[in-house]
Amino acid sequence: MLITCIYIYYESAEGFWASERSGGRWMMNLTSQIASSPDLGEVVALRNGATVQLRPIRPDDAPALIELCGRLSPQTLYQRFFTVRRLRPEEAAALSRVDGHERMAIVAERDTGQRSELVGVARYALAGEDHTPDVGLVVEDTWQGLGLGSILLTEIMRRGEEQGFSTFHAEILADNARMRRLLARSADILEGSMDHGVITVVFRRQLTPGA
Repeated sequence: MLITCIYIYYESAEGFWASERSGGRWMMNLTSQIASSPDLGEVVALRNGATVQLRPIRPDDAPALIELCGRLSPQTLYQRFFTVRRLRPEEAAALSRVDGHERMAIVAERDTGQRSELVGVARYALAGEDHTPDVGLVVEDTWQGLGLGSILLTEIMRRGEEQGFSTFHAEILADNARMRRLLARSADILEGSMDHGVITVVFRRQLTPGA
């Protein structure tokens, strides 16, 4: 399950995604904004000049996941987890453990000067007999609108491709305009269907971002 829940105001999924593709071309500069840093993952420059580090999640990130969840607004919390309750320790522990193939997660970490904290997470996971990974993404409210969501989404798809997955899946609710635009601009939408206000999307990484 994933990215959001939304009410749709378009007649068809095809028309919905076509309308969302218009807009900025910031993703064309994605490659130039990511610099490899040995042993530390990737250092990413955001639109406001701030930098964060991208790296695979670790089991010891569970407390930081709980802290991140605690800083999310009720709206962001609901759009990501479909509930406004906070993350439980056992849930954080499960989310922080991945196998690198069927389950993978990338975190965005910033150094506050005294300690590090997570400001965003993207993940994919296989569910049941479905061989198309389900993608999940959340960015802390104060870090939204800076391009971090696009970077995280592109990176988790790239990691999935390295494991042999070419397409991904998400379920989205229409009141999350930011996530709609993110998917429309950062991924190639292959399939889209609607049922009771929920869009089910199959997509892949754009080979030419912003095109």
